Amino acid sequence: MTPDVERWKAAAKILYQVAKPLRVLSALAWPEAIREQFLASGGTRLPEPSYAAFDAGPTLEGVDAARSQLRPGSLADEWLEAEARSIESTARMLASIGTPAFSLYSGLLYGIPSRPLGLDPTTPLELAQQVHDTIEELRASRLLEPPSRDRTGDDVARELGPAVREHFGEAAPAIEVVDELSANALATPRRIRIRRSARFTQRDVVQLLNHEAFIHVATGLNGRAQVDLPILGVGHPGTTRTQEGLAVFSEFVSGSLDLDRLRRLSDRVLAVQHVIDGADFVELYRWFRERSPSEEQAFESTRRIFRGAPLEGGAPFTKDCGYLSGMLSVKTFVHAAFAAGRTDTLALLFAGKLNLAAIPALAELRARGLCRPARFIPPWVRDPAWVLAYLTLSTFMARIDLAAVTSVVHDLLKRCPEVEIVVPDA
Repeated sequence: MTPDVERWKAAAKILYQVAKPLRVLSALAWPEAIREQFLASGGTRLPEPSYAAFDAGPTLEGVDAARSQLRPGSLADEWLEAEARSIESTARMLASIGTPAFSLYSGLLYGIPSRPLGLDPTTPLELAQQVHDTIEELRASRLLEPPSRDRTGDDVARELGPAVREHFGEAAPAIEVVDELSANALATPRRIRIRRSARFTQRDVVQLLNHEAFIHVATGLNGRAQVDLPILGVGHPGTTRTQEGLAVFSEFVSGSLDLDRLRRLSDRVLAVQHVIDGADFVELYRWFRERSPSEEQAFESTRRIFRGAPLEGGAPFTKDCGYLSGMLSVKTFVHAAFAAGRTDTLALLFAGKLNLAAIPALAELRARGLCRPARFIPPWVRDPAWVLAYLTLSTFMARIDLAAVTSVVHDLLKRCPEVEIVVPDA
């Protein structure tokens, strides 16, 4: 072992030790009773959540110890320093729960709607607004039918079980239906939890399999196998945008990302912006109530934006900015890697819990034998026929002058009388 390798291993181990206790969503969780009290008030009173105090001191000391192992100049050192910064900001965010500073650290870690992140200049707000406008046009033309949410949490658990066991074998996570959960479903390497009161569509079942199991569970298990780089086994806010983006991209390439799911993701970004603009909890709940199937779902969507944040508005929890923009960054990376003939880098996406910016460092560490190949990868990676066809076509279409083509089609459409769209009855 060279001195550099020993330093990197030591830093990765220390960062793992200090990041593992940082359970962000658990620290921000609300008990079910708060929802019941809020709905009983008719949605008119601000909730009163309480949070346990968090001491950032031990985490910051651990980060300093990890930094003492780092030297400027190499890809691996740069990656580990980025991990250290994210873990430090996470600790400071948790130490400021309930204050405006909480939202400042949240924006630093997850982004804000008006700020581009990563590989594309598009902002989360622009992307969300475009999705929203497109869906409204489709709804007006009757091309978008309301989804049928006829499956319960127990139904989803029964349907997911066989597919998860087939994919992961003896490493398959347990599937549990629980009463309290911060989302409709959440996954760790050991278990997938589904909220009992949530309602799902048939497509949601496939979406959860691709999102929670094939990405979140898989990258968690793959990361835990990285004995020399254990930090890859711990997800933290610095990796969230890529992890959620990869999970949504998995929905897309598997055909389970529908317009209803896109609408929900875009609504969350718009909701974050509403709170930045001053909306309080009650005002945002009313906004969600107009676009949610139930009062309970409207509350849960609102709670996502306000957990850990002041309920009077102006300073939201911004985690939900990362899903759409993360998916766009992952898609851009996959497309660019394919066009550049560097598909060798794509398998590194599944090596563990990571940020896209870590790929060069992980390639270097793979060459030195420290980063192990991913054991669990999604079916669409093992049989990438659709993805390769899509990438081939999109690479070709990127060379087309879309402005000229659009102008020709626009002139053609101006000559077309408007016709009524008839949707056959089911």
